[in-house]
This record gives sequence, C-alpha cells and structure tokens, in this order.
Amino acid sequence: MTKVGSAVHPNSQCSSPANGLSNAPDDADSRQTPDEMVGFRELLAESGLDHVHGMEVLRLIKMCAGAYDRILGERMRDEEISLPQWRVLIRLYLAERNGQAALTPTDLAHSQRLSKNTISAHLRALEKSRLIERQLDPNDLRAFLIRLTTYGRSLVRTRTPQHFEFLNELIAQLSPEECEKLQGLLIKLVDSLQREREDAIGL
Repeated sequence: MTKVGSAVHPNSQCSSPANGLSNAPDDADSRQTPDEMVGFRELLAESGLDHVHGMEVLRLIKMCAGAYDRILGERMRDEEISLPQWRVLIRLYLAERNGQAALTPTDLAHSQRLSKNTISAHLRALEKSRLIERQLDPNDLRAFLIRLTTYGRSLVRTRTPQHFEFLNELIAQLSPEECEKLQGLLIKLVDSLQREREDAIGL
C-alpha cells in the first residue's frame, strides 16, 4: 500500500484565525518572505477578516488533487499506458455501456479537457497498443470515430476493480462515516461553486 501521509496531510487547520496564520499562504504557488507574511496578516486585519476558510479549503483541495495525481501517476509508471490514457479508455467504456459504441476525438478532448494535439497523441499511443481502433465516421467521411478493441475492453474490465481498490486504500485512514460526511460536504461545495459560476455568466 502506498503511503500518502506527507502528501495529503497539511499542518494547518481550516479554522485557523487570520491573525494566527503561520501556514495559510504556504501554498505550492506561494513563496512569501517573512516580511510578506507580515504584510499578508496586516492586509487581512485591515479588511476585517477573522478567518480564511475559503482560501484554506481551496488550498487543501489543490493539495489533495496534486497528491492524487502524483500517486496515481507513479503507480501507473510501469504500466503500458499513462493515467490520462487510462481515463480515455474509461470514457470510451462508459460511453459504450450507455449505447455509444464510438466517440469522436473531439468528444474525447472535451470530456478530458485536453487539447486536440494532446488527445491525438494519446489516441496514437492507445492505437499502437491495440487498445482502441479508428473507423471512418459514416456521417462524415473526413472524420474518424474511436472505439475500444476487444483487448481494450478486457483491460478496462480487469483493471478497474484493482484501480478502485487502490483508491479505497488511499482513504483507509478515514472511517466510513467520515468518508460519507466528506463526500456530502464536497458535493455541497461543488453545487455552491456551480451556482456561483452560473450567476457569473448569467445562466
């Protein structure tokens, strides 16, 4: 089992008051000097802020996301495919289960939030490994559709349970009750962020 203690457990707590923040600006993107730290605290005090829950939640979520990516990337380093390529296979498999036998490269790029050049590179690698195949789009002979091969489908079916078992190991320090509570809070946060985004763009 991979040990993740130092990767995901921060030193500061979300409830730390603004005037006692020794770690709050210590984000991966921050490089404050002692003088800058003092200035940061003074700025918060002048603004009347007595806590920085918003920044702490963001910081911790980014830390968790970064730790997950690093751990999963290292786990798959010796595999025949990379983590982003694995996500493409999962997307194709789920689409197939929902009645879509094939997807366009554009569909895959959008779902994975990747550029066309990046998704093209992943698809070439997966095709070379005989995990996917291309076929002409009958509705547009200038375009291709991407689908899983029998080998690719088999790989997803056999490796997915192992992958999810490993993900469960990563949160083994949390009780089932804590996991459920954390999931509920994150869902609530996602809903709040989505509403904020919709309000910002006028939806």
